[in-house]
Amino acid sequence: MQKKPLLICVIGPTAIGKTALAIKIAKHYSTEIISADSRQFYKEMEIGTAVPNKEELAEIPHHFIQNRSIFEDYSVGDFERDALMFLNSLFKTKDVIVMVGGSGLYIDAVIKGLDKFPKVPIKIVGELKTEYEKHGIVPLQKELLEKDPIYYNKVDLQNQHRIIRALGVCRSQELPYSSFLNTAKEPRNFNFIYIGLTADREIIYNRINQRVDIMMEEGLENEAKSLYDHKDLNALKTVGYRELFNYFGGEYSKEFAVEEIKKNTRRFAKRQGTWFRKNKDILWFEYNTKPLDIINNIINAQNK
Repeated sequence: MQKKPLLICVIGPTAIGKTALAIKIAKHYSTEIISADSRQFYKEMEIGTAVPNKEELAEIPHHFIQNRSIFEDYSVGDFERDALMFLNSLFKTKDVIVMVGGSGLYIDAVIKGLDKFPKVPIKIVGELKTEYEKHGIVPLQKELLEKDPIYYNKVDLQNQHRIIRALGVCRSQELPYSSFLNTAKEPRNFNFIYIGLTADREIIYNRINQRVDIMMEEGLENEAKSLYDHKDLNALKTVGYRELFNYFGGEYSKEFAVEEIKKNTRRFAKRQGTWFRKNKDILWFEYNTKPLDIINNIINAQNK
């Protein structure tokens, strides 16, 4: 039986060094890299999303980086479809491909597949958004508790997008949103291995603070200013941009905005850690582990 090709997934919190490691691994296998960072898809957002620099992009072919516009709707489901099509094509000539990113949902979508939900009529979505704008999130939370207590106890109750999505399914199908979770997924035609980078919290936070300072030095303020007129787009409701938008709007001082970027990025890294810790398949390494040691571990895992 022919051995399945291998997808190596390099994951971990922001600013931990995933890009550098992914390039080392890709060079070892003479292969290419797919980005699964949902913030790096957009060509208008470069500095604030820590897109690999020109030298890094020149070392190894990268894909799914700055290949979309902020004016396009692009969901995790779209990425799952596009990434699988691309992998199927690239695996015709490569036995190993590297995928890298800190967006756990996007990585898992490629590896495990997404749950399939029924399409919710636009009218119902519109009604829910109107209710949220008029009355806030509390009435929607109460409705979700009544209609789907299982999902109510799982979801981030302050995330109106997820609550509206769940209630849209509940109202249109008259079934709990959670009943569509964990359904059978389409099997993948490749093997995979998760390689995770980690460090003590203090080290991660220091690296984040340093990265934000570098972004500001490289022109993040001007980049955000050029996008300010489009601040209501979903792609721009992200850390590093929304804080500067508040500065431009007079709500924050510049100094406070920078500190908020650092604080919110640290919170984001904490959420990434929570997501990844649920995955028992990840092989964890300290952020400063020599790439060759990690590659040897990958080889050993393949041979088991």
